[in-house]
Amino acid sequence: MTRPGFSFSTRFKVRYAEVDAQRVVYNSRYLEYVDVAISEFWPWTGMEDLGPEWTEAEFHVRHTEIDYFKPFVMNDEIEAFVRIERLGGTSMTQRFELCHAVTGDLHCMILMTIVHVDLETGRSKPIDGPVRRALEKLVAA
Repeated sequence: MTRPGFSFSTRFKVRYAEVDAQRVVYNSRYLEYVDVAISEFWPWTGMEDLGPEWTEAEFHVRHTEIDYFKPFVMNDEIEAFVRIERLGGTSMTQRFELCHAVTGDLHCMILMTIVHVDLETGRSKPIDGPVRRALEKLVAA
């Protein structure tokens, strides 16, 4: 399925361990779905071709907003759409839209801001050089 404004998506199915007694997905699982989606997104982007400048870069989650519109239930197939919404000096915001893979209905929208971090100091640091140039090409691509 395609979705305006998104070039990437991945699909997966709701599993038994992810639902409550009413067969509805636990709210906390939506962030795990984001983890599945972003784990597929980054290899798709080709960022790893930059070598250590990317593979050794460290990003930490700073802020997350979640809008729940409709719950997923047992055996639903989810299509997770991912894009880079905004690239700042030291951070970027990723947008995730979790849709029903069959109906196309939007069930959940998540905005997650991650910050580029220097592990030695624990402080944010600029996103620059080849990493910045590559990310700029991905913004809302």
